[in-house]
Amino acid sequence: MIEEGKPLFLQIAERIEDSIVDGSLEEETKAPSTNELAAFYRINPATAAKGVAMLTDKGVLYKRRGIGMFVTAGARQALLGERRDAFAERYIDPLLAEARTLGLGPDDLAGMLRNRAASAPISTEGTPA
Repeated sequence: MIEEGKPLFLQIAERIEDSIVDGSLEEETKAPSTNELAAFYRINPATAAKGVAMLTDKGVLYKRRGIGMFVTAGARQALLGERRDAFAERYIDPLLAEARTLGLGPDDLAGMLRNRAASAPISTEGTPA
């Protein structure tokens, strides 16, 4: 579950974000504590705290004094928007650049996507509930 070469605190933050995006950690609900994260992933609590602090700084989590960390209202939509932007940057922009090189227009690309989607196996994995 732990990826080599990527800082653990980033992996912790990404796992929490994944839980928010997939709906298993809902907005305005309590997020796992630093100690719970440290015990679950068998890491130093300071490392887990760094991942949680990163999400707090980002506005995804907020602290209720004496109670714990909670998911911010609107966090899911903000994370989805951020991921959509990253998706476009990582996949769509290079796709469009190559399409231009090949002389393909938007209609050509849309047709290719429809054809590929029609022949692709049906999967609900990663589909938001």
